[in-house]
Amino acid sequence: MAKSMRKVRTGSVVRVAMDRTAVVEMVWKQRNRLYRKQVRRLTRFVVHDPDSQCQLGDVVRIQETRPISKTKHWRLLEILTRRQVADIRPTELEADAEAYVVEEEPTDIQEGSLDQMDDDQAGEDQTSEDQTDEAQTDEDEATVDQAHQDEVTGEDTTSEQQETEQ
Repeated sequence: MAKSMRKVRTGSVVRVAMDRTAVVEMVWKQRNRLYRKQVRRLTRFVVHDPDSQCQLGDVVRIQETRPISKTKHWRLLEILTRRQVADIRPTELEADAEAYVVEEEPTDIQEGSLDQMDDDQAGEDQTSEDQTDEAQTDEDEATVDQAHQDEVTGEDTTSEQQETEQ
């Protein structure tokens, strides 16, 4: 095949576990003929990387070539951009997080408990008012429950209660 006719693609590296080989993923969109909606398509290429210079997340340009192995038909042309990856393993992050939690002191909770104690002392005067409010809400709930019961049974006990109260 002539070099001018070879296909060139751009994609991101998703796997580099093999020796001198990388897997490059290219995402492209295709329009559905009937519904006219774009569908996201994904293509993976097994790429020959002779110097093993690709890293996970790099954006690379690849070119079609003669078959190098059973599935490897592409070669690396250039690395367009490198992905910035931290050199910290997840286990190191977990250890730091546990150490940070141990060092942290709950000062906000202690201050909040002091404020709550002041509120409790000031609220002793309001307890009698709260008890009368609770009694009124209990009576309101009983009236609502009776009205619901009347709807279920089809009886009208509210007029009977008014007659007994008079």
